[in-house]
Amino acid sequence: MPEKTRVTVNGYGVIGKRVADAVRAQPDMELVGVSDVISDYRIQTAVTLGIPVYASTPSAAVSMRESGLPVAGELHDLLDRTDVVVDCTPAKVGAENLAHYRDHGVKAILQGGERHDVTGHSFVAHANYATALGRDATRVVSCNTTATVRTLTALKAAGLLAKARGVLLRRATDPWESDHSGIMNTIVPEGSIPSHQGPDAQSVDPDLDVVTMAAKGSHTQNHMHFWTVELSRPSTRDEVLEALMAMPRIARVRRADGVVALNSTVELMRDLGRPRGDMYEVAVWEDILTVQGNELFYTYTVDNQAIVIPENIDAIRALAGTVADAAESIRRTDESLGVRRDFLSAPERAAAGR
Repeated sequence: MPEKTRVTVNGYGVIGKRVADAVRAQPDMELVGVSDVISDYRIQTAVTLGIPVYASTPSAAVSMRESGLPVAGELHDLLDRTDVVVDCTPAKVGAENLAHYRDHGVKAILQGGERHDVTGHSFVAHANYATALGRDATRVVSCNTTATVRTLTALKAAGLLAKARGVLLRRATDPWESDHSGIMNTIVPEGSIPSHQGPDAQSVDPDLDVVTMAAKGSHTQNHMHFWTVELSRPSTRDEVLEALMAMPRIARVRRADGVVALNSTVELMRDLGRPRGDMYEVAVWEDILTVQGNELFYTYTVDNQAIVIPENIDAIRALAGTVADAAESIRRTDESLGVRRDFLSAPERAAAGR
């Protein structure tokens, strides 16, 4: 393996462009190029940023060149110079691509839109980094599943978790698609219980006793989760908060500070100077969280576009085998992305969780 892990991003959309930027921020990684089938402003942005652009298919190469894009080659050319490919293509496409990656001897990371059995491994860095070391492929679970695993395993690690029941209000679509998809003035419940996030979380940690229900709301920014948790014993609010804040990539927010809704967290990330207003953390409302004996009630918001980005970076190191220790990889990733534990404290205090 070269001194720097050579990374390709296939699919330069909502997740792919963020992964590409995060890779470029890592001293131990090199982004060798991105690949896609589109020719519009999304991939043209990559050209503007000086990122080598490749075509994912031969037919896409023709249309991309006809549009004037400086296509450096096709995906197979790119894979020949790659150690790890992060597939950020639409759901089911990644599964179809996996055999191609294996033919080239390239390790592959798929996203949560694929089934667990496609790779046989589902990844959240703090929970199962060690079992991903050296694998040829893994799957970074979805945004909602990532948040579910972070918060519930935080309680589990503190010996507090018995079982959890969650309700998820999902955004209707990604913001860039607001002009042509999504719903308006309604909420659409998912047609079965549990929704997929609970079983998906168990693909990372099989011991979790978790059931989720979900609905799609008429908004495009962030998800919101509401959890009722049976604790393993009577506890206190302070003990629960301490357990949550001990987990990487969970941050506290407060209604008392004016952070009262999803739009508040979006605006806060922009004010903090986050690229694209991204929030990599699970933002838990500290002053809503309630403990009554052995029952816990809490709510948080999830940035569907950004929460899985640090997980993808850690998955690259795990598959490449360049960093054996999960905590060290998480530290490097979080430092490079400016991940915090309290958004409204001084950075050095926020990073330390104080």
